[in-house]
Amino acid sequence: MNAAPSLHLVPPAETEPDTRSESFGREPLGPEPLWREVVGARLRHLRRRHGLTLVEAARRAGISPQYLSEVERGRKDPSSEVLAAITGALGEQLVDVTHLATLDLRRQHSGLAAPPPGEIRLSA
Repeated sequence: MNAAPSLHLVPPAETEPDTRSESFGREPLGPEPLWREVVGARLRHLRRRHGLTLVEAARRAGISPQYLSEVERGRKDPSSEVLAAITGALGEQLVDVTHLATLDLRRQHSGLAAPPPGEIRLSA
């Protein structure tokens, strides 16, 4: 009977250099924005584009205007159910909003000078 091959850990120094904190040779750009901040800014942009007030959008979503304001400012991290309710109240699809927020986050992290038209960027 053949013995099973043994597994052992190889220390990182023997494999590849640790580039996690180096951004692959680029200068550090500072702290990454939080997901809730990016999503909140995207939701605020969409709400304003649709011409809705905080009160109108919150009523449609079934949440308080204060809570929606905190979500838009990146102070609260909404549950998936609340996020779906907000995007639905804005007449948007959750998958589209999260995709746009992902693009916003990538753009902010990559340090591009200006976002493309229709996209938003959080101020520092």
